[in-house]
Amino acid sequence: MENKTVVLDVNDLRVHYHTPSGDVRACNGVSFKMYRGELLGMVGESGCGKTTTAMALLRLIQTPGRIVHGSALLDNTDILSLSEKELKSIRWRKMALIPQGAMNSLNPLMRINEQIADAIITHEGRQDKEKLKERIISLLKSVGLPERAYSLYPHELSGGMKQRVCIAMAIALRPPFIVADEPTSALDVVVQRLIAQTLKEIKEKMGISMLIIGHDMGLMAQLVDRIAVMYAGNMVELAPVRSIFKEPLHPYTKLLIDSVPSIKEKKALKLNEGMTHDLRNPPPGCLFHNRCPNAKPECRVTVPKLREIKPGHFAACNSFGCEGGAK
Repeated sequence: MENKTVVLDVNDLRVHYHTPSGDVRACNGVSFKMYRGELLGMVGESGCGKTTTAMALLRLIQTPGRIVHGSALLDNTDILSLSEKELKSIRWRKMALIPQGAMNSLNPLMRINEQIADAIITHEGRQDKEKLKERIISLLKSVGLPERAYSLYPHELSGGMKQRVCIAMAIALRPPFIVADEPTSALDVVVQRLIAQTLKEIKEKMGISMLIIGHDMGLMAQLVDRIAVMYAGNMVELAPVRSIFKEPLHPYTKLLIDSVPSIKEKKALKLNEGMTHDLRNPPPGCLFHNRCPNAKPECRVTVPKLREIKPGHFAACNSFGCEGGAK
């Protein structure tokens, strides 16, 4: 990956949500790079900060949330420092969102073609009607939708078809970077696989970089190139998908992988006791030490940094020495 073109470079991103009793540190110093044509999966339990991280990159954090620090270079432009007017010019064109709830994202009063055309015309100006129609039909076909979907309303489509419409809208202007926020969470397993295959085909055909937010480690194993694991607002592991499943280095990652049911063997479900700490008042040392099955005394005082333990495999755990070897 290091020889590939960097599309997005995120450095020390911090997002806080203000409350009367203190700020919730929802994203606490997250740093990573994305490469051209890469699918990067971001996983973790609910409340871990993965969606907050993604929404911050799109500048969609709502009050009382605010970005308090960090930078995110998208094609060498810091999107976190852009004005609202500048953001409007790059949304859809440089970055786009595939939302989690397709039905809530599509306008129920507008036909599918009108909604896609609206994004295209806003950025490219008025188009020849016939050429625009051909372009929209081509977009719909590229995500596996029939031509008849062009003139339908959202309520006339199934859940999977609506999700495909959202994908078609996101790629309409061929942005280099797309966030897919749990794009398969509300779909049955058969449709999940079809949507996942569509995302992979788009990546291969168009070279788009995509940050995919999700919970399903089994689906991520089949879909993404690398996986970033989030815990309590922090990135605790980042590695190629094969490496992270073959040898997970962080105890939390191991627990996530063990939660995936196996069709090859019957095994007891492993549960991780305890709850995430109060994000307004993080404990000293490693944030995971209260729930970690391998916690040592040093974990209660030493904050581990995300470091490259093996080539391309990063982890934040006190079980590894300064040179990347296990103690």
